[in-house]
Amino acid sequence: METDHLTDIWGRVTGSQPAPSLWLVIATAVLALAAVVPHTAWRLSRNAITIAHEGGHGLIALLSGRRLDGIRLHSDTSGLTVSRGKPTGLGMVLTAAAGYVAPSLLGLAGAALLAAGHITALLWGATALLLAMLVMIRNAYGVLTVVLAGAAFLLVSWLTTPQVQAGFGYAAVWFLLLGGVRPPFELMGKRRRGGAVDSDPDQLARLTHVPAALWLGLFHVVTLCSLMGGGRWLLGL
Repeated sequence: METDHLTDIWGRVTGSQPAPSLWLVIATAVLALAAVVPHTAWRLSRNAITIAHEGGHGLIALLSGRRLDGIRLHSDTSGLTVSRGKPTGLGMVLTAAAGYVAPSLLGLAGAALLAAGHITALLWGATALLLAMLVMIRNAYGVLTVVLAGAAFLLVSWLTTPQVQAGFGYAAVWFLLLGGVRPPFELMGKRRRGGAVDSDPDQLARLTHVPAALWLGLFHVVTLCSLMGGGRWLLGL
Protein backbone atom coordinates (compact mmCIF):
# COMPACT_ATOMS: atom_id res chain seq x y z
CA MET A 1 0.00 0.00 0.00
CA GLU A 2 2.80 2.41 0.93
CA THR A 3 4.64 1.55 -2.29
CA ASP A 4 1.51 2.31 -4.30
CA HIS A 5 1.17 5.66 -2.52
CA LEU A 6 4.77 6.60 -3.29
CA THR A 7 4.29 5.51 -6.89
CA ASP A 8 1.21 7.70 -7.14
CA ILE A 9 3.12 10.71 -5.76
CA TRP A 10 6.01 10.12 -8.14
CA GLY A 11 3.57 9.85 -11.01
CA ARG A 12 2.05 13.21 -10.07
CA VAL A 13 5.44 14.89 -9.95
CA THR A 14 6.81 13.46 -13.19
CA GLY A 15 3.54 13.48 -15.11
CA SER A 16 2.08 16.35 -17.08
CA GLN A 17 -0.97 18.43 -16.32
CA PRO A 18 -3.33 20.21 -18.73
CA ALA A 19 -2.25 23.67 -19.81
CA PRO A 20 -4.37 26.49 -18.38
CA SER A 21 -6.44 28.75 -20.59
CA LEU A 22 -4.78 31.71 -22.29
CA TRP A 23 -6.79 34.18 -20.21
CA LEU A 24 -5.31 32.70 -17.02
CA VAL A 25 -1.78 32.92 -18.42
CA ILE A 26 -2.33 36.58 -19.32
CA ALA A 27 -3.98 37.31 -15.96
CA THR A 28 -0.98 35.88 -14.09
CA ALA A 29 1.35 38.02 -16.21
CA VAL A 30 -0.63 41.13 -15.27
CA LEU A 31 -0.53 40.07 -11.61
CA ALA A 32 3.25 39.65 -11.78
CA LEU A 33 3.60 43.08 -13.40
CA ALA A 34 1.57 44.56 -10.55
CA ALA A 35 4.08 43.06 -8.11
CA VAL A 36 7.12 44.35 -10.01
CA VAL A 37 6.31 47.78 -11.44
CA PRO A 38 4.77 49.82 -8.57
CA HIS A 39 7.47 50.90 -6.13
CA THR A 40 5.38 50.10 -3.04
CA ALA A 41 4.67 46.54 -4.16
CA TRP A 42 8.26 46.05 -5.35
CA ARG A 43 9.66 46.93 -1.92
CA LEU A 44 7.97 43.78 -0.60
CA SER A 45 8.05 41.45 -3.59
CA ARG A 46 11.76 42.12 -4.22
CA ASN A 47 12.50 39.85 -1.26
CA ALA A 48 11.63 36.90 -3.50
CA ILE A 49 14.08 38.10 -6.15
CA THR A 50 16.75 38.44 -3.46
CA ILE A 51 16.15 34.81 -2.45
CA ALA A 52 16.77 33.74 -6.05
CA HIS A 53 19.76 36.10 -6.40
CA GLU A 54 21.56 34.83 -3.31
CA GLY A 55 20.50 31.27 -4.03
CA GLY A 56 22.16 31.59 -7.43
CA HIS A 57 25.42 32.71 -5.81
CA GLY A 58 25.23 29.82 -3.36
CA LEU A 59 24.36 27.12 -5.90
CA ILE A 60 27.14 28.08 -8.32
CA ALA A 61 29.62 28.34 -5.44
CA LEU A 62 28.86 24.73 -4.52
CA LEU A 63 28.89 23.49 -8.12
CA SER A 64 32.24 25.16 -8.75
CA GLY A 65 33.82 23.44 -5.75
CA ARG A 66 33.77 26.31 -3.29
CA ARG A 67 32.69 25.90 0.33
CA LEU A 68 29.46 27.72 1.13
CA ASP A 69 29.61 29.27 4.61
CA GLY A 70 26.15 30.81 4.68
CA ILE A 71 23.54 33.15 3.20
CA ARG A 72 21.95 36.20 4.80
CA LEU A 73 18.79 37.95 3.63
CA HIS A 74 17.97 41.40 5.00
CA SER A 75 14.75 43.36 5.39
CA ASP A 76 15.99 46.07 3.00
CA THR A 77 15.97 43.33 0.28
CA SER A 78 19.76 43.14 0.21
CA GLY A 79 21.59 39.89 0.80
CA LEU A 80 25.02 38.36 1.30
CA THR A 81 26.41 34.97 0.32
CA VAL A 82 29.75 33.95 1.83
CA SER A 83 31.83 31.16 0.32
CA ARG A 84 35.39 30.03 0.76
CA GLY A 85 37.92 28.89 -1.80
CA LYS A 86 40.36 30.40 -4.26
CA PRO A 87 39.86 34.18 -4.35
CA THR A 88 40.39 34.12 -8.12
CA GLY A 89 39.72 31.75 -10.97
CA LEU A 90 36.71 30.50 -12.92
CA GLY A 91 34.79 29.29 -9.87
CA MET A 92 34.93 32.70 -8.22
CA VAL A 93 33.97 34.46 -11.46
CA LEU A 94 30.96 32.19 -12.03
CA THR A 95 29.87 32.60 -8.42
CA ALA A 96 30.02 36.40 -8.63
CA ALA A 97 28.23 36.44 -12.00
CA ALA A 98 25.39 34.15 -10.94
CA GLY A 99 23.38 36.48 -8.71
CA TYR A 100 21.82 39.00 -11.09
CA VAL A 101 20.99 36.41 -13.74
CA ALA A 102 19.70 33.70 -11.38
CA PRO A 103 16.06 34.89 -11.06
CA SER A 104 15.68 35.18 -14.84
CA LEU A 105 17.35 31.83 -15.57
CA LEU A 106 15.20 30.16 -12.92
CA GLY A 107 12.18 31.77 -14.54
CA LEU A 108 13.30 30.49 -17.94
CA ALA A 109 13.69 26.95 -16.57
CA GLY A 110 10.27 27.26 -14.95
CA ALA A 111 8.74 28.43 -18.23
CA ALA A 112 10.20 25.37 -19.96
CA LEU A 113 8.60 23.10 -17.35
CA LEU A 114 5.24 24.82 -17.66
CA ALA A 115 5.36 24.71 -21.45
CA ALA A 116 5.83 20.94 -21.14
CA GLY A 117 2.86 20.69 -18.75
CA HIS A 118 4.93 19.88 -15.65
CA ILE A 119 3.12 22.17 -13.21
CA THR A 120 3.45 19.84 -10.21
CA ALA A 121 7.15 19.28 -10.91
CA LEU A 122 7.65 23.05 -10.90
CA LEU A 123 5.94 23.49 -7.53
CA TRP A 124 7.76 20.59 -5.90
CA GLY A 125 11.09 21.56 -7.44
CA ALA A 126 10.77 25.10 -6.09
CA THR A 127 9.92 23.71 -2.66
CA ALA A 128 12.99 21.45 -2.73
CA LEU A 129 15.30 24.31 -3.75
CA LEU A 130 13.96 26.54 -0.97
CA LEU A 131 14.36 23.74 1.58
CA ALA A 132 17.96 23.18 0.49
CA MET A 133 18.63 26.93 0.73
CA LEU A 134 17.09 27.10 4.20
CA VAL A 135 19.91 24.94 5.58
CA MET A 136 22.41 27.65 4.63
CA ILE A 137 20.50 30.70 5.92
CA ARG A 138 22.31 32.38 8.82
CA ASN A 139 19.91 35.07 10.07
CA ALA A 140 16.35 35.15 11.42
CA TYR A 141 14.86 37.36 8.72
CA GLY A 142 16.32 35.11 6.04
CA VAL A 143 14.84 32.03 7.71
CA LEU A 144 11.44 33.71 7.90
CA THR A 145 11.34 34.73 4.23
CA VAL A 146 12.53 31.36 2.92
CA VAL A 147 10.13 29.42 5.18
CA LEU A 148 7.19 31.56 4.05
CA ALA A 149 8.10 31.13 0.39
CA GLY A 150 8.57 27.39 0.75
CA ALA A 151 5.34 27.01 2.71
CA ALA A 152 3.43 28.84 -0.02
CA PHE A 153 4.66 26.45 -2.71
CA LEU A 154 4.09 23.38 -0.52
CA LEU A 155 0.56 24.32 0.55
CA VAL A 156 -0.51 25.22 -2.98
CA SER A 157 0.86 21.94 -4.35
CA TRP A 158 -0.92 19.85 -1.69
CA LEU A 159 -4.15 21.61 -0.84
CA THR A 160 -5.43 23.42 -3.92
CA THR A 161 -7.12 22.49 -7.17
CA PRO A 162 -5.18 21.97 -10.42
CA GLN A 163 -6.47 25.32 -11.70
CA VAL A 164 -5.13 27.16 -8.65
CA GLN A 165 -1.84 25.31 -8.88
CA ALA A 166 -1.50 26.32 -12.52
CA GLY A 167 -2.29 29.95 -11.71
CA PHE A 168 0.21 30.02 -8.87
CA GLY A 169 2.93 28.36 -10.95
CA TYR A 170 2.47 30.70 -13.90
CA ALA A 171 2.36 33.78 -11.64
CA ALA A 172 5.59 32.69 -9.92
CA VAL A 173 7.41 32.14 -13.20
CA TRP A 174 6.16 35.41 -14.71
CA PHE A 175 7.33 37.15 -11.55
CA LEU A 176 10.84 35.70 -11.84
CA LEU A 177 11.07 36.64 -15.51
CA LEU A 178 9.74 40.17 -15.04
CA GLY A 179 11.31 40.77 -11.63
CA GLY A 180 14.69 39.59 -12.85
CA VAL A 181 14.84 42.46 -15.34
CA ARG A 182 14.48 45.27 -12.81
CA PRO A 183 17.54 44.83 -10.49
CA PRO A 184 20.16 45.41 -13.25
CA PHE A 185 18.41 48.65 -14.18
CA GLU A 186 18.32 49.65 -10.51
CA LEU A 187 22.02 48.89 -10.20
CA MET A 188 22.75 50.94 -13.31
CA GLY A 189 20.94 53.90 -11.76
CA LYS A 190 22.86 53.58 -8.50
CA ARG A 191 26.17 53.44 -10.37
CA ARG A 192 25.30 56.59 -12.30
CA ARG A 193 24.71 58.36 -8.98
CA GLY A 194 28.07 57.17 -7.65
CA GLY A 195 26.69 54.38 -5.47
CA ALA A 196 27.05 50.59 -5.45
CA VAL A 197 30.84 50.85 -5.63
CA ASP A 198 31.38 47.21 -4.62
CA SER A 199 28.56 45.56 -6.57
CA ASP A 200 28.80 42.23 -8.36
CA PRO A 201 29.96 43.87 -11.65
CA ASP A 202 32.72 45.71 -9.75
CA GLN A 203 33.89 42.46 -8.17
CA LEU A 204 33.82 40.80 -11.58
CA ALA A 205 35.82 43.68 -13.06
CA ARG A 206 38.54 43.13 -10.47
CA LEU A 207 38.54 39.39 -11.10
CA THR A 208 38.57 39.49 -14.90
CA HIS A 209 39.86 42.98 -15.83
CA VAL A 210 36.71 43.34 -17.95
CA PRO A 211 34.95 46.68 -17.25
CA ALA A 212 32.03 46.53 -14.84
CA ALA A 213 29.82 48.23 -17.44
CA LEU A 214 30.27 45.25 -19.76
CA TRP A 215 29.30 42.82 -17.03
CA LEU A 216 26.23 44.91 -16.29
CA GLY A 217 25.42 44.90 -19.99
CA LEU A 218 25.66 41.09 -19.96
CA PHE A 219 23.19 40.97 -17.09
CA HIS A 220 20.78 43.09 -19.13
CA VAL A 221 21.13 40.79 -22.14
CA VAL A 222 20.54 37.61 -20.12
CA THR A 223 17.55 38.95 -18.18
CA LEU A 224 15.82 40.51 -21.20
CA CYS A 225 16.42 37.48 -23.43
CA SER A 226 15.12 35.20 -20.68
CA LEU A 227 11.97 37.31 -20.44
CA MET A 228 11.39 37.17 -24.19
CA GLY A 229 12.09 33.45 -24.48
CA GLY A 230 10.23 32.47 -21.32
CA GLY A 231 7.30 34.70 -22.22
CA ARG A 232 6.95 32.98 -25.61
CA TRP A 233 6.90 29.57 -23.91
CA LEU A 234 4.32 30.66 -21.35
CA LEU A 235 2.07 32.15 -24.02
CA GLY A 236 2.49 29.10 -26.25
CA LEU A 237 3.93 31.09 -29.16
